[in-house]
Formats: sequence, structure tokens, C-alpha cells
Amino acid sequence: MKLVQQVWNPRIVTAIIVGTIGLALTRSLVAQQVDYDRQWPQWRGPQANGVAPHASPPLVWNGEKNVRWKIPVPGEGIATPIVWNEKVFVVAAVPTDRPADTPVQPHDDARTQPPNRYFQFTVFCFNRQTGDTIWQRVAAESVPREGHHVTNSYASGSPSTDGHRLYVSFGSHGMFCYSLDGDLLWQRDLGDMRTRRGWGEAVTPAIANDALIVNWDQEDDSSLIALDAATGDVKWQVPRDEPTTWTTPLIVSRAGKTQIIVNGQNRVRSYDAANGEVLWQCGGQTVNPIPSPIADRDTVYCFSGYQGAAGYAIPLDAQGDVTETNRVRWHHHENTPYVPSPILYDGQLYFTRANNGILTSLRASDGTVVFGPERIPGVSNLYASPVAAADRIYFTSREGVTTVIQPGSELKVLATNELGEPVDASPVPVGKQLLIRSTTHLYCIEE
Repeated sequence: MKLVQQVWNPRIVTAIIVGTIGLALTRSLVAQQVDYDRQWPQWRGPQANGVAPHASPPLVWNGEKNVRWKIPVPGEGIATPIVWNEKVFVVAAVPTDRPADTPVQPHDDARTQPPNRYFQFTVFCFNRQTGDTIWQRVAAESVPREGHHVTNSYASGSPSTDGHRLYVSFGSHGMFCYSLDGDLLWQRDLGDMRTRRGWGEAVTPAIANDALIVNWDQEDDSSLIALDAATGDVKWQVPRDEPTTWTTPLIVSRAGKTQIIVNGQNRVRSYDAANGEVLWQCGGQTVNPIPSPIADRDTVYCFSGYQGAAGYAIPLDAQGDVTETNRVRWHHHENTPYVPSPILYDGQLYFTRANNGILTSLRASDGTVVFGPERIPGVSNLYASPVAAADRIYFTSREGVTTVIQPGSELKVLATNELGEPVDASPVPVGKQLLIRSTTHLYCIEE
């Protein structure tokens, strides 16, 4: 019998090893992305568009039916909760009986009155399965320098997490970073804000790679700030020619570059996350821009709707000033939202008129109206932004009514659910649960 010796080519062996490692890394990255997509780690969810791709929350509930747990949340706050695994993070401003050492005088143009007492700016961590408090921290105890709009609060900016650290902004009262177990890692004072007419703050941090992005739009020296996520040190800060806004930056990565897209009254702008350089900009928004931009593979959609109506589809590879140019893919100037952000689901945009429950849907590719404007049954006015899960879209009104619709070519209502308490925070779909923060409680809805 003749023995045949097999000779291994080193290049083939190397290719096999590299290919095996690459496949393992790809699977690992895919697994990490799927795990991230099962969380609600930031305002507007894992994809920053209001969609929970792996959640399947209930269709039907009320103040008692399908309520897994309900817990009181002290103080005031309309910030949307966030979720990482079994932890739910909520922020609130809890008033105390301690008077201000020196009475605070309102700004000359303010239409609100400072409270002249101390508040405890508090972070809560709850168990997602039981509602039990895991930990609670008072980040700051201070006196607000201005009042707030009757529908605002002193805790309106949502937290954010990268799964390692928790980032919380209380605006003028400080930026705070905690471990997920509640250890304070760093804090940063970015100064005091002066908001338009004293209507108050709503600063929600966004995460871009190793940086924490803070939109600091106000009446004095607005800027966009990038903090080192690990230390809180300022990486860069660029001025913004904008008055007060209450909009959250959108972070998108395309073609090897990370963009920070921030809406504004004068311009919506895209910044290079590496250094804050403006990549492109587009005018045409309205006063008091609040809705967050949302994006798909190659386009960002920006809306505003106070004292006017504006909706723009801008290519992510735009350059320079594209105002009133053919680089803008389409624009829409009717029935756009004031406070609630739009939602993008299966190639369609859904948004409400101002703060009313009048719904319009556009085809995202060309801005063609699919249906609407049409009243959402049971929804009179709303601040909460819509969320989508399990091929459903949930609209929650300020009266605590959530109407669930079927996405598609017409307005098809699947259910109308009355919680029995006012709601301004956006609902959070995660797993088989829907978390809803009312003005006084946090609800976990689950069948």
C-alpha cells in the first residue's frame, strides 16, 4: 500500500484560520447587535427611530388588566425611561421644603417664576420584572434658576446607556455618569441655561462612539458639546447659531464616518463626531424645534411644527449648505409635529399634526402622502412620541389613552387602551412588556 503525504499550503491554512476567526467575529458582532436591539438604551430606542425590532408587548390593557406591576415615582418628570436588561432607569426632580437661601429672580423675558426652593434631582433604578427599587441616587440638590412651562418639568431629559455606564443630564444642575450599579463615576457642570421665555430645559445626551454628545441650545451662547464618555472631559465644543431648542441629537454612521445630526430653528446640521466640523446644513425649520431627526440607510428626515410646518428628507452624503437645492430629496409643509417625534416603519413615516391626534403617513422614499390627515380615535392631544413593535404602532395621548394601529396604506385601529392617568413620557416596548411612565407612576404592562 502506497502512503500519500498531504502537503499543507501555508497560505491556505492562514486563509482558513483568518476566515474562521472572521466568521466568529461576525457572528459575535451580530449577536451583540441583536442583544443591543433588545434593549431600550436611549431616547427613541435602540435604532433611534422609535422601533423595538424584537419586542412583542400587549395589544390590550387598562389601569388594571395586564398590569404586571405599578409603582409610584416621587417628584416630577416627563423623561422617558430607558432599559438595559433587567434594569429600568428613571429620572425625577423631587421638591423639598428647604427654601432658597436667596430668592431667585426670573429673567427679564421669562414668563415663568422660579420655585425658590431646593429640588433633589434623582436617578432611580428599578427591577424590570418586579418594580422593586434596585438603587436610588440624588445627583444634585439645588434651586432651579428659572421656572418651566406648565407642561414641562425639571426632569425632562431622558438618560442614555451604552451598557457599561449610565449618562444623565439635569441640564443646569449637572451632567452625571454612573455605573449600572449606581456608583458615581464622574460629573460635569456645563453652566446655567437660559431658555426661551423660561419654559425650561430638556437635555438628553446621545452616545457617539466614545463620546457623549450634549445639545446645549439656549438663549445665551448655544453650543454642541462632546464629552469623553469615560471621564467627562470636554473633547470638543462648537458654537451653534441657534436659540433654545429641545431636540435630541441623532447619531448615524455611514461610509466610515459618524455624523451627529441636530435639528434647529435656523438650520438642521450634521456634524462630524470626530471634531464637531459641520458636514452639511439645511434651513427651513420652524420655531421651537423639538422632534428628533430619524434616518434610514441613506436619508435623514427632519420635522418641526410650531408656528408653521416643515418636513425635509436630506441625503446623508450631502455636503455644504443644501437649503433650497435639489440635494433635498423632498419636503413637506403640512400637518407636521410640534412635540412628538415622527416614526419610520417599513418605509413609511407616521407623524401627528402639532400636538393633536391628527395622523399623516408619507412614503419615505419620495414624500408621497399614503393617507391622512386623519384623526386617531381616542387620541385628542399628545406629547409622547409613537413607538412600534410586533407590526404595531402605539400612540399615547396626554390623557393616558394608547391607540394601537396597524401600519400600512390606511389608518386601521387595532385597540384603544385607557390607563386612567395623564402621560407625557413616551412608552417603552421591551421584551413582552410595555413600560409607561405617567405623571405619578411607572407601569409595566404585560399579558
